[in-house]
Amino acid sequence: MSPVADMSVPDSELSPGQLSRRTMFRRAGLLGAGLTAAGVLGTQGQAAAAAPERVRTGSEPRDGYLWLAGDHHIHTQYSGDAMYKVTDQVRHGRANGLDWMVITDHGSVAHAKIGVDKVNPDIVAARQVIKDTLIFQGLEWNIPAAEHGTVFVAPGRNEVATLKEFENTFDGAVKNATPSTPQNEALAIAGLNFLADAVKARRVEAALFLANHPARKGLDTPHEIRAWRDAQPGIAVGMEGAPGHQAAGIPKPNGGGSGRGYYDNSPSADSWSGYPAESYKTFGGFDWMTSTVGGLWDSLLAEGKSWWITANSDSHTVYGDASDRGPGSDFNANGKYNDPIYKGTPNLGNGDFWPGFYSRTHVGAKSFEYTAVMDAIRDGRVWVDHGGLISGLVVRARQTGTGQRGVTLGDTLHVRKGAKVEVAIEITLANQPNWAQFIPTLARVDVVQGDVTGPVTDKDVFTTPATKVVKSFDVGKNTGTVQFTYQVGAVDRPVYVRLRGTDGNRSAAGLLGAAVDPAGPKIDVFGDADPWKDLWFYSNPIWIVPRG
Repeated sequence: MSPVADMSVPDSELSPGQLSRRTMFRRAGLLGAGLTAAGVLGTQGQAAAAAPERVRTGSEPRDGYLWLAGDHHIHTQYSGDAMYKVTDQVRHGRANGLDWMVITDHGSVAHAKIGVDKVNPDIVAARQVIKDTLIFQGLEWNIPAAEHGTVFVAPGRNEVATLKEFENTFDGAVKNATPSTPQNEALAIAGLNFLADAVKARRVEAALFLANHPARKGLDTPHEIRAWRDAQPGIAVGMEGAPGHQAAGIPKPNGGGSGRGYYDNSPSADSWSGYPAESYKTFGGFDWMTSTVGGLWDSLLAEGKSWWITANSDSHTVYGDASDRGPGSDFNANGKYNDPIYKGTPNLGNGDFWPGFYSRTHVGAKSFEYTAVMDAIRDGRVWVDHGGLISGLVVRARQTGTGQRGVTLGDTLHVRKGAKVEVAIEITLANQPNWAQFIPTLARVDVVQGDVTGPVTDKDVFTTPATKVVKSFDVGKNTGTVQFTYQVGAVDRPVYVRLRGTDGNRSAAGLLGAAVDPAGPKIDVFGDADPWKDLWFYSNPIWIVPRG
């Protein structure tokens, strides 16, 4: 029997990797409770080698899906401001419980010329060695006229050629197309059309784009976000609800003393003038577009637009790590830095965590496959958390009293007009210490509901008046499972429902007033924002639409 499964072996005697794996099995409910470790985990030797360790990838299906944790925003030595090897990031992400990862080195002249080619063998080698983790190749697109975004494709013989052509043709930095002009906005749309055409022509099986740290510099205007989504809703599917760089807010001298996510900017010449000053800060670690109830994200959902949120590490240089870039590096000439070296001194000024250490994006996949993960993201079966606040989330909207199973995150429940609807919520609590070595306590779960009012005439609108927190459930526990039912009631108009939860450590009335959001995330204090003391989770929405 593996020591991971042998509960007579105490946690203290396991290696960090073994402890991480046991932790994942515990969260999935696959240790104890009468389950035999041999039956679930297999045995050592030939039987174990015969199949991937799929159990660690989200356990047995829950609610009909494998809920796989991942990160779509990770940098390596092929980025001009990062330093780690691909295998460094993947092994840490795997040890931290991730099932899928996307390598997203920065679009740049050097990367477009040679880096996109050079990183691929490292990714392929990692796929061969670490078979129970899905490793995508992507890039961080300098969106023309806007900020950054993740672009990635399904693995295949054309993945490098497609990404390279995309970057050379449509990257804002490569094409000198960063200013906010109509021509550059059109170039961004052309880039999304290129990806859609690549899928249609079967050059790649699938492609996705998600906007990264969208409010950080005020560059992603509401009309651009709507234009991306409307041009290619099967490609442009969402944004980071919470940015990476979450360690950046740890106060000095124990941290860098900046803003969570490096949200430490002021408006520039290219920033959209309509954004308020608060938009340049995070709230409970989440982007203003997501954290404001009735704000920009809700304004898109109120149109009925499928636009999803994620949470990622944006890992470049890790807080407390004692590594440094390899000496003698010439990034511009080689498209990469030499392999990192150990310098012996932990760097507390670094603002990032390893993938999976703090931020996780959970997707409900139908199988443990690359395209299944991409399908789940595209369909909105996604919830996100910080600091291991919760371990599992199942949400179902269904017609009351019918015994129907209903629909889950990202889907639409159709009912007859006047039918009563309820939302069933099941949360698996943290149950065990996170990587900061404490067990988070979920204090409260909020239900946010909004009316679906249809398309807007003003494409730059970023509020919606009929969205608010409609119900809060007190929890105050960190063990076991809790269940709640929110009664939507008789449905006479289209609505949507989404969830968020908090440890309750920091709250304030929302930016649109206490009547809309009485106890939302509080604005993060620049230079004094310990991410472990302010934990939240968010779900994507479910729509409820009456017929007749």
